[in-house]
Amino acid sequence: MPVATYTTMNISPIKAEAKISQVVTAWETLRPEKTFSGLTLTQFKAAVQPSLNTRTNIETLKDQLAAAQTLRDDADKASVEAILLVVNAVKGDPAEGEDGELYEAMGYVRKSERRSGLSRGKKPAAIAA
Repeated sequence: MPVATYTTMNISPIKAEAKISQVVTAWETLRPEKTFSGLTLTQFKAAVQPSLNTRTNIETLKDQLAAAQTLRDDADKASVEAILLVVNAVKGDPAEGEDGELYEAMGYVRKSERRSGLSRGKKPAAIAA
């Protein structure tokens, strides 16, 4: 089994979390009463706890972000409905209508500026015999 060497510069957050868990589990299981590097198991756990707390905080923030995005999406649906009501009212207003500047300023194409949509394809060229 290859020996993994870790430095603070080359370990990913996922590997760091796994390594913390591995070291704590091994220490708890095999040598719970022994002191290493001047640290008891309890002191070591306290030393790595900020790392674990930060991970918990990140997960909480991810959940909050997902909830906020859902609220935004729901609010956007209501906003789009309100926009459609207002735009349709502008289109139906005799003083404004589909050809007015307000309609255009709202991001729509004025009726007089629309293309007809009709396109005539080219006739195939006659084949020379």
